Amino acid sequence: MDVRETNPLKISIITVCYNSAETVRDTIESVLAQTYSNVEYIVIDGASKDSTMDVVRSYESRIATVVSETDSGIYDAMNKGIHAATGDFIGILNSDDIFAHERVLEDLANFLQLNPDVDATYADLVFVQRDATDKLTRRYSSKGFAPWKIRFGFMVPHPTFYARRELFERFGLYKLGYRVSADFELMARFFQAGIKAKRHPQVMVKMREGGISTTGFWWRIHQNMEIVRACRSNGLYTNLCFIAMKVPFKLASYLK
Repeated sequence: MDVRETNPLKISIITVCYNSAETVRDTIESVLAQTYSNVEYIVIDGASKDSTMDVVRSYESRIATVVSETDSGIYDAMNKGIHAATGDFIGILNSDDIFAHERVLEDLANFLQLNPDVDATYADLVFVQRDATDKLTRRYSSKGFAPWKIRFGFMVPHPTFYARRELFERFGLYKLGYRVSADFELMARFFQAGIKAKRHPQVMVKMREGGISTTGFWWRIHQNMEIVRACRSNGLYTNLCFIAMKVPFKLASYLK
């Protein structure tokens, strides 16, 4: 018997967007197509200047919460979504990402029901071409992740990270002092606090290539400097040389 029938978990999905008219429809439809029904869907828009909100409003009757207002960036929008969330577990699906298939949340809920002692879970994702989401470019596997690797700049794929709502209440939200690495800092903080997390062995998300934290040399440098700061602020000694040690592993993922 499907475990969700006995004690269904409520899962909150937060999509943040800004000027995302070209991609947000795919994101919304991938959420609404999920076979799991106990889902609270929240969309937080940063007062887009294009037709993003026209797209969002066309689905508004099927979205639990829609907010469109100016904010202080993507992590501020994520925090607004977390404040609005009422689910048992919370996850983020950004406006250029989509779920890998229609059973992602059903499989996730079953996994969480079978592992009731976990505080958080994470899985794998694949990168796809920006204009052809059926064409994979590489896989981001979480199989080799361990908390001790955080000081070397490793983290679990953020769009696959689902945490109990109580964790945000206990340990805090995304810190707005980071431009591209507040997700890394939050997970470093959570893992350093000793949360119990378990990998869900599945590809959950397709991520389009070209995000702000995945392209550009100077953004990479800035991101790595923020990672160093995030580690040190959470009691993990590291430096840029430590962080550079992850490069061979990333090159291997491209070759695969």
